[in-house]
Amino acid sequence: MSDKILHEDQKYIDGLAENNTFIIQTIYDKFAPKVINYIKQNSGDVYDAQDVIQETIITIYNQAKQKQLQLTCPFDAYFFLLCKRKWLNQLKKANTKEVTINEEILSKEEDAQVLSFESTVFENKEALFNEMFQQLGEACKELLKATFKIKSMEEVAKSLDISYAYARKKKSLCIGQLTKLVKASPKFNQLNY
Repeated sequence: MSDKILHEDQKYIDGLAENNTFIIQTIYDKFAPKVINYIKQNSGDVYDAQDVIQETIITIYNQAKQKQLQLTCPFDAYFFLLCKRKWLNQLKKANTKEVTINEEILSKEEDAQVLSFESTVFENKEALFNEMFQQLGEACKELLKATFKIKSMEEVAKSLDISYAYARKKKSLCIGQLTKLVKASPKFNQLNY
């Protein structure tokens, strides 16, 4: 392990360990939006995302101070994966399932290439989703955007001034259309490594 080369992003780890406000702000500016987007797409909201980001920063701070964490992959990949796993842990807890992911073990045993690869795959899938989303009609885009923000379909229907039954049916059709567009894209097969 000790012969691994430190990644240039070690500056973020060192900055957190030194409580450098500039580095902390940079982490929020550069890396938080992706985490917020991921959590909003996976049963959460902005407040959930902010909690996860805060907890992850504290985890990394503790790893840096107590265990002299040495980063061998991009900070973005490491940070995103920790946030993602924290969020999945929270979802599991909410469903009262056993929690099995341990960030301490992850930081030492997860290979840098795996972290980086997983982050890149997610980014590519997200980019493809966004690209295909833009090809949907305005009505579908408006409806799906509303469902991303509002949890209840009744509220979505009310906000768009349409019936609940129509909103549900239209959502199903729009998701079907989006799925078809994504799967028809040549980029889709490249994502299924």
